[in-house]
Amino acid sequence: MTINTKLFDGIVIFSQVVNSGGFSAAAEITGHSTSYISKEVNKLEARLGIRLLNRTTRSISLTPEGKIYFQQCQQMIIDAEQALGALSEGNVTPRGLLKISCPVDFGLGYLQPILSEFMRKYPNVTLDLDLNDRKVDVVQDGFDIAIRATHQLEESSLICRKIYSCKSYTIATPEYLDKHGRPSTPEQLKRYSCICYSNKKTPNVWLFKDNSGKEQQVEVPQTILCNSAQMKVAMLLDHHGICRLPAFTMEKELASHKLEILFQDYQTTDINVYAVYPSRKHLSPKIRLFIDLLVEQLGRIDLSH
Repeated sequence: MTINTKLFDGIVIFSQVVNSGGFSAAAEITGHSTSYISKEVNKLEARLGIRLLNRTTRSISLTPEGKIYFQQCQQMIIDAEQALGALSEGNVTPRGLLKISCPVDFGLGYLQPILSEFMRKYPNVTLDLDLNDRKVDVVQDGFDIAIRATHQLEESSLICRKIYSCKSYTIATPEYLDKHGRPSTPEQLKRYSCICYSNKKTPNVWLFKDNSGKEQQVEVPQTILCNSAQMKVAMLLDHHGICRLPAFTMEKELASHKLEILFQDYQTTDINVYAVYPSRKHLSPKIRLFIDLLVEQLGRIDLSH
């Protein structure tokens, strides 16, 4: 069998270009010239016979084939680094950049103390935290971990680990309900103003399940459409309508009775929170230990309400 001695040529350079967001940034990090970086990626594409990157004068992006190849290259680099690490005593010490995507409310409410403890335990880790309610592309955007809260996770090639669940409620302020009346069934929501979450595929379609398990979908008036849970809570508290939110976004407001839960004779919807990360055969210590700490610390929090 003939061995391809150039099998790994260009892989590290290509991965660095993607992770740093461009040829110039990769050149600065690696200490090479921009032209050298560009030539190495061109040679890699020529050898593979596929285009890995779409290039414009201002930006780069992965092609569909490049996205698949990049994911596999990341694993090969991790495996090579772990092989080198096995030669030293510090092979299990987390180090390097840990890039995390997390919803704003969850990050502010629950993630911060966990991050603090992790950084105290592992000072060789550098943290890059993106608090954003949008759904990120974990691979293309270069995240190690994305935290997602949903009642049903979409199928993908990514690995996910459930870290806990909380309830989701249909709520409004008592003042709004005193003024407009309290709906007794989900169908009556069609007569109310509703605050909907634009990051969902069908923001104005709300699913309900009665205590017998029968499901029904209700199309509600989309009076306010918003991609921020914080803004939804603010509009709720200013008496602009009815909304659906997971408990972790409004824990204080529920405890202080500023919000009233509707349809308590219906089953509540569970919102599952997942740690999502690229499909990798071997997790690096920084990712594995951070996920373990997430599960340990969040297991102590009561979000059932």
